[in-house]
Amino acid sequence: MRILSGVQPSGKLHIGNYFGAIRQFVELQHKGSGLYFIADLHALTTIRDPDKMRSLSRDVALDFLALGLDPDKATLFKQSDVPEVSELSWILSTVTPMGLLERAHSYKDKVAHGISPDHGLFAYPVLMAADILIYRSDVVPVGKDQKQHLEITRDIAVKFNQTYCKGFDPATGKGGVLTLPDPMIMEDSAVVPGVDGQKMSKSYGNTIDLFAPDKETQKKIMSVKTDSTPVEAPKDPDKCNVFALLKHFASPQELAAIREQYVKGGVGYGEFKKKLVEFFMRQFGEARKKRLELEKNTDYVDDVLRKGAERARKIASEVMDDVRRVTGLR
Repeated sequence: MRILSGVQPSGKLHIGNYFGAIRQFVELQHKGSGLYFIADLHALTTIRDPDKMRSLSRDVALDFLALGLDPDKATLFKQSDVPEVSELSWILSTVTPMGLLERAHSYKDKVAHGISPDHGLFAYPVLMAADILIYRSDVVPVGKDQKQHLEITRDIAVKFNQTYCKGFDPATGKGGVLTLPDPMIMEDSAVVPGVDGQKMSKSYGNTIDLFAPDKETQKKIMSVKTDSTPVEAPKDPDKCNVFALLKHFASPQELAAIREQYVKGGVGYGEFKKKLVEFFMRQFGEARKKRLELEKNTDYVDDVLRKGAERARKIASEVMDDVRRVTGLR
């Protein structure tokens, strides 16, 4: 089973990235052939400072390794180090219907939040399709909000195979050059709320970063938006942003005890936020220490990315040979 996914270096990684996708990366590296990439080409839609792009890309690599990604078991690389992806993206764009892109939720959501629309943002699903299809990925672990992009990827692959592969059967996915991927979504933790209650996203500036300094992390958690219910009054845990975050850290027994405190009353939101700080440090304490060690050995990190790109390009080149052949480019 070939597993693929990636994360944009458009800002510091946050707990939404971890629970929505990265945790799955670490678990799945023991169950199949994993390819995990730093999506720097995608990040060009928002990052226009070259020094910042280099720094954030390095940060993502450090984060992945600190969180447990083993380069001996999984392939970690930068998207831009596999130029075949850009070539395939253009080829796929020639068979992608405009209506398919116009229906993309992510594009409409970002524009609604004030992000200036451009072709890169609009064509994001095509590049994402190229990322996935060029490695003949079987499974793509993603957050729930990315499910539609996987569906678009499958639609694009079907369109390409129908156009260029006479023996392709869309019902079975057999007989085509491009493999139809399946999404892997953890429904219970796919969407993590930000400090303002919206979906946690770097685009919205509402994140709790994984590797910020301790004081900064504590300040951010203590800023999670709550209502004005008095300390002594009962509180509804199912309408509380703090409780929604606690769900991702607490054991079932711990969560049950916290829920009881909410319903009973007598405990303020500040105490629940302090508990969230405690659970955060328990979850990521070791990874935070490991990352500090990796920062002192950037040559090792660069070597991991270089070797990862070499392995990824070998697979991509084989797929592109087939794509060029059936399209008549070779």
